[in-house]
Amino acid sequence: MKAFATVRCSGLPLAVEADCTTYLKSRSEQLHDALVTVNRLADRSELPDASIVDGVLKVTPLTNLVPPEAEALMRQAYAILPRIKITDLLVEVDRWTGFTRHFTHLRTGEESQDRTLLLTAILADAINLGLTRMAEACPGTSLSRLCGVADWHIRDESYSKALAEIVNYHHHVPFAMHWGEGTTSSSDGQRFRAGGRGEAAAQVNARYGNEPGVLFYTHISDQYAPFHTKLINAIVRDATHVLDGLLYHESELRIEEHYTDTNGFTEHVFALCHLLGFRFAPRIRDLADRRLYSIEKPGTYPALEGLIGATLNSRQVSTHWEEILRLATSIKHGTVTASLMLRKLGAYPRQNGLALALRELGRLERTLFVLDWLQSLELRRRIHVGLNKGEAKNALARAVFFNRLGELRDRTYENQRHRASGLNLVVAAIVLWNTVYLEHAVQGLRKRGQAILDELLQHLSPLGWEHINLTGDYVWDAASRDRQPQLRLLRGLRKTP
Repeated sequence: MKAFATVRCSGLPLAVEADCTTYLKSRSEQLHDALVTVNRLADRSELPDASIVDGVLKVTPLTNLVPPEAEALMRQAYAILPRIKITDLLVEVDRWTGFTRHFTHLRTGEESQDRTLLLTAILADAINLGLTRMAEACPGTSLSRLCGVADWHIRDESYSKALAEIVNYHHHVPFAMHWGEGTTSSSDGQRFRAGGRGEAAAQVNARYGNEPGVLFYTHISDQYAPFHTKLINAIVRDATHVLDGLLYHESELRIEEHYTDTNGFTEHVFALCHLLGFRFAPRIRDLADRRLYSIEKPGTYPALEGLIGATLNSRQVSTHWEEILRLATSIKHGTVTASLMLRKLGAYPRQNGLALALRELGRLERTLFVLDWLQSLELRRRIHVGLNKGEAKNALARAVFFNRLGELRDRTYENQRHRASGLNLVVAAIVLWNTVYLEHAVQGLRKRGQAILDELLQHLSPLGWEHINLTGDYVWDAASRDRQPQLRLLRGLRKTP
């Protein structure tokens, strides 16, 4: 209490007005204005690709705006990318970024003296091969040496710092700006089945069938960089972990708008995202069945009356306003994690005042979002494109995580976390390598005389892997680490100066 009072006097690190009366007055006016605008548009049948008839909302599905020329350019660009082994790709990305320097010795803090051995252990996590079989697949490597480097150098914080190094480098690659500015992101959970000894540490979720499994919950930026990942139980709702990735990643990205699917949203998430300065924009399934909320009586907005479920309880928010601010400040400062508090808030009984107040605040923010969504076709497309990037990333992750039939067979939670972190790190390395070489490929095509419009480049994707050899013996070219940082030759094109 004393710590919060001190922080409050010096200024809260939140994105809202600290005075409850001022805040509610401002948001109520915004809500009223938005309801009036949408009510007018609905009454005139002027909502873009949407209509409200007899209280029923109908939305026209989005159409594909990717031109055929972009798909042809994608095939052409990937056709000339150099073929490369995954081992050489990691060495090359490490030469650019130096991400392996973050895997320091647990006791001495020194960097690993054998970078090749360290990369071998990381790759063993990423492709789900395990140290025993990796020692057999990597000539010149022994299991004891791999276990030694894994025990002393590979930790969660090391993976997090190394991932941030790759993401930061990727953020400053000029070609990445064609996909976005690194200010929006999406998150989604990817399920992996648990087999063997790993079944004992997994959970069964009827949504995915009757087989035990876990989720790798990953945040990906609009530039395709997977900047945060977390291992979660399959029975936990995604929404619990949305804020963790936005708050606790270590990259330079400054996310302003975030997208999820229906499983990633609750009223509590809407409220906390707003308090912490993030615009939360989920793709809500069965949106027509979700009720809106207002301050005035629903009859004030006749065209929307069938969609408005009830009036907001502003008194509940006012009563617990200080508790709401203290909770949000604690999450912002890292005193408690967002996922822990969201889990507790979701488990509280209905009569808990703070949970109810935060729900009312979330209902207000969700209503404002839906009203904006109904007016803005561009917002709908941003959400759709953002989520599609995450789903496309899942296909690449599935291709990389191919050993043991793509099943997690590690009994301990720590080893499973390392699998998730290693996979995300290698996926980020592939995204970075592809981005650099796609820029190289486009330049090569243009120098050959082919006209390529800049508008087409936003539709390219750095998530292809057909040119990357992920299988076989894992042989490392130690000499390549000391080579000059020049790009490889493109296939089918002459060397460019």
